[in-house]
Amino acid sequence: MNSNIFSLKNRISKVIRGRMVLALILAVCMTMTACAGKIGMSGDAEKADNEVKIYYVNSSETGIVADDYTLTSDIKDTDAVIAELIEQLSQNPDTFSYEAPLAGRIALIDYKLTDDSLILNFNESYNSVDHVTEILDRAAMVRTLTQIDAVKTVTFQVGGSPLTDASGNVIGTMTADTFIYNAGNEINTYEKVTLTLYFTNESGDGLIKVYRTVVFNSNISMERIALEQLIAGPNTDEVYPTINPATSINSITVRDGICYVDLDSAFTTEPYTVTAQTAIYSIVNTLCEFAEVNKVQITVDGNKDVKFMDSLSLSSTYERNLEIIEE
Repeated sequence: MNSNIFSLKNRISKVIRGRMVLALILAVCMTMTACAGKIGMSGDAEKADNEVKIYYVNSSETGIVADDYTLTSDIKDTDAVIAELIEQLSQNPDTFSYEAPLAGRIALIDYKLTDDSLILNFNESYNSVDHVTEILDRAAMVRTLTQIDAVKTVTFQVGGSPLTDASGNVIGTMTADTFIYNAGNEINTYEKVTLTLYFTNESGDGLIKVYRTVVFNSNISMERIALEQLIAGPNTDEVYPTINPATSINSITVRDGICYVDLDSAFTTEPYTVTAQTAIYSIVNTLCEFAEVNKVQITVDGNKDVKFMDSLSLSSTYERNLEIIEE
């Protein structure tokens, strides 16, 4: 697909709330209870294919909100749909309660869709945006654009180079799930954290440590966040997934140094070429990164009398395995 050049309007200047404490307001929650579906995919019969959500930052800059929007472009024309959504993201809505993420002083130089990844390239002024505002703007853009069926991930660049966080770590590809929230909740306490996850090597017989930064609602346990991210899989082609992405977490609790994880039956169906040991220890090592976790007990729908991949028994707890980790 050819690169599309899109120039954005100058932003109406606004006062940045510098007094806000970052650890408490890195918010990406929404006031709605459901996410919009993918454009071009069959879904709710009552929802037209051209109906989407445009995500905005609320006026207090403590979260993002969604507004219904009907596309005028042919939904089969991915180029046109992307251009239309970016146009909407650059225009402040009629209500003064919302702010469009691209209606500011930053400029989108160009964008292109490569395979199923949309790359947005901004000018250098992007780096001067207040950190809280930047995260909220980014969340709004990613959640809006990943509704397009052809857009699975979004990547940000600044001046042609990958976007990095305050520590210099590359942000990498993002999906709607990168920005975690509790549906239906008003603004609570949000934090940004760097997780240590263990994915597998190409041969599926060893683990590789990966760092991932996420913004999350602190009402959700860190262990659940980490396991959800592990199940979602890697966002780089340098490592490979270990767990069936259809796996659901029934419950996860920590008590007396043991993390009790109950997964649904999808966990027992392994679609990837990995050893049983690699899959199990990807979970165990990831969870044992937390200081309060020394051992992990895995059950399937409440049952621990299970042999995972007909090889490893889940009847007992597992401890961190350092020998399986590749340097």
